[in-house]
Amino acid sequence: MACRQLWASRAASYLRISLFHRSFSNVLNNLKYADSHEWVKVDGKSATIGITDHAQDHLGDVVYVELPEVGTAVTQGDGFGAVESVKATSDINSPVSGKVIEVNEELSNSPALVNSSPYENGWIIKVEMSDSGELDKLMDSEKYTKFCEEEDSSH
Repeated sequence: MACRQLWASRAASYLRISLFHRSFSNVLNNLKYADSHEWVKVDGKSATIGITDHAQDHLGDVVYVELPEVGTAVTQGDGFGAVESVKATSDINSPVSGKVIEVNEELSNSPALVNSSPYENGWIIKVEMSDSGELDKLMDSEKYTKFCEEEDSSH
């Protein structure tokens, strides 16, 4: 067994392939981030919300996304749904307060969009924000990247 691992390691080295799990996730500059690993993209009073690449990477393959009803009130920091993966179920918290104006129905049939496209096709809800000042409590991409690095190094 050890011989096989040594061979695999040498082959990977020769092919310049890493055997290690990737150490960083994709973080987009134009978004705001919560410490519970949700992102928010603001367009006027509308906020599109999803889970970050870092979160989906740690969850593994997503098999189900629990979505709220349109019209549901959400509060910054409180849960509004859940993501179920092959590894675990994780609550999704809202990074902003307001009213749900749209849910990504596509996730009902294709929950893996959260993995393959967390910032594009894998968005979860859209909210009409009630207090845009809450955005000041969220992290920008630079702070969120440092937050993830610190979190990963402590595990």
